[in-house]
Amino acid sequence: MFAVIKTGGKQYRVAANDLLKIEKVEAKVGEIVEIGQVLAHGEGENVTFGAPFVDGAMVTAEVVEQGKNRTVIAFKKRRRQNSRRRIGHRQLLTTVRISEILLGGAKPSKKAAAKAEAKAPEAKAEVAAGAKAEAAPKEAKAKKEAKAEASSEEAKAAPLFKAPKGEPDDLTVIKGIGPVAAKDLAEQGIVTFAQLAKLTDKDVAKIDEHMPFSADQIKDWREQAKELAKK
Repeated sequence: MFAVIKTGGKQYRVAANDLLKIEKVEAKVGEIVEIGQVLAHGEGENVTFGAPFVDGAMVTAEVVEQGKNRTVIAFKKRRRQNSRRRIGHRQLLTTVRISEILLGGAKPSKKAAAKAEAKAPEAKAEVAAGAKAEAAPKEAKAKKEAKAEASSEEAKAAPLFKAPKGEPDDLTVIKGIGPVAAKDLAEQGIVTFAQLAKLTDKDVAKIDEHMPFSADQIKDWREQAKELAKK
């Protein structure tokens, strides 16, 4: 037995177990869809035509795959108008397998949709487990990065040197150290001439790395601080 059906504005001649692609139907893979627009049906030379559809006739099909057709390019150009238009289109398609051709209001015997729903909780559990397993490494990486960032912030907040007790010296007396530079040095624990005078080359390199002062500047300040510390 065959039938001629209409779906998506197109007509198809189908028989049981035929595999064909039609314009997209909203259904999940494994579900049964019903096509009620049957234009004709027949077996051999006996053919019945509808007007336009056959009353009580219906074709059922199982959804095999949801996909897209190849891209179709529409290009339009107007002569001497410097006008061009290029549009691409990919038609959504559903691959179905014809299950039954039903006549006289008969009901479909297959109910694949119920079967798919029964498997749904199990599939959801597997997806949830996979998502959890995938999220674990990401969470561990995020915690590690947060810890590293916190350590970096702590390192930035800690001063480079320990300020001595007592009254600080006026570092602006040193040539090249203004109020802003003196404030920056104080925030890093350098507040006296004696501290500047005792800076080692290693200390100079540390200041050069973490503060906006060059090594030559710091060494010049160190020499001036040695003279001032003697007074």
